[in-house]
Amino acid sequence: MTATKVFAHAGEGAWTPTPDGNRRRVLLHTDELMMVEFGFDKGGVGALHSHPHVQASYVAEGRFEVTIDGRTELLEAGSSFIVPSNLVHGVKALEAGRLVDSFTPRRADFLA
Repeated sequence: MTATKVFAHAGEGAWTPTPDGNRRRVLLHTDELMMVEFGFDKGGVGALHSHPHVQASYVAEGRFEVTIDGRTELLEAGSSFIVPSNLVHGVKALEAGRLVDSFTPRRADFLA
């Protein structure tokens, strides 16, 4: 069996500050797929950006204003969204909250 980590437990991993003032922790990853938890304080912004990775996100806690390719919707805990490759997207936390994002392929920049 490979040494790839295949399980993550609640609270594992250190939070890392993000350039936009929020925080993230990588939960699990392979070359093909990565799962990352993001934490936001109320009013926190994930600035508009794009990347070649396909992203699937789950709102684990809180309420967010999510913008994808110029379209904005309000999402609350239990909601989810997908960002196709290279589309401009971003979020604003309307209250403190957490997103769990999956990326394919993995975001090597999050491992540096």
